[in-house]
Amino acid sequence: MEVFSLDDVKFDRDGLVSVVVQDSGTGEVLMAAWANREALELTVERGEMVFWSRSRREIWHKGLTSGNRMKLTELRADCDGDTLLALVTPSGPACHTGAVSCFFRRLPIDGPEAGSDVGTFLGRLFRYLESRAEDAPEESYTARLLASGRSRVAQKVGEEGVETALALATGDADGFRCEAADLLYHLEVACISAGVPLQSVLLELKSRHKPDAT
Repeated sequence: MEVFSLDDVKFDRDGLVSVVVQDSGTGEVLMAAWANREALELTVERGEMVFWSRSRREIWHKGLTSGNRMKLTELRADCDGDTLLALVTPSGPACHTGAVSCFFRRLPIDGPEAGSDVGTFLGRLFRYLESRAEDAPEESYTARLLASGRSRVAQKVGEEGVETALALATGDADGFRCEAADLLYHLEVACISAGVPLQSVLLELKSRHKPDAT
């Protein structure tokens, strides 16, 4: 991936550039905002998202009042340099309504995959399971499984792995779909039990990916 500097950013006639913010852990698009040169410099300096409020005409440090800050993990520029993509780790909801993402409304479109956001689901599920881990065991299967210890979690991963393999071997497509879903869920619970973030597992997988060899 090529590198760029803030000198390469193409600000509009008002000295602003649009910034799309994406959760680096889940891949979910959280919000879009504006930034001027000063806001970008502060973002890099503080390691947290800082924008320019067009309505208030002032610098806006996201989450300074609400506590819902966004830790910057990566900043990218598009091919034209007039739009930025900020990958962040959020500490709370992105939207002032309390929603995780500002993009919680959709235009109905017909089709089997309409409204589908499965591409970000594994990451969102992992974050949800982390929160469920703090619940009372009698109220949550996830909490109950984690409370039972690593050996039990490992056993469940093994069971689901075997059942997934059997469904594949017997050509049971429907069974494979269901068992594979169970396996993915239990793998995420295993990550929590082991204290290994899902993102670190995905980064390990990414490090092994050689596009020319697959």
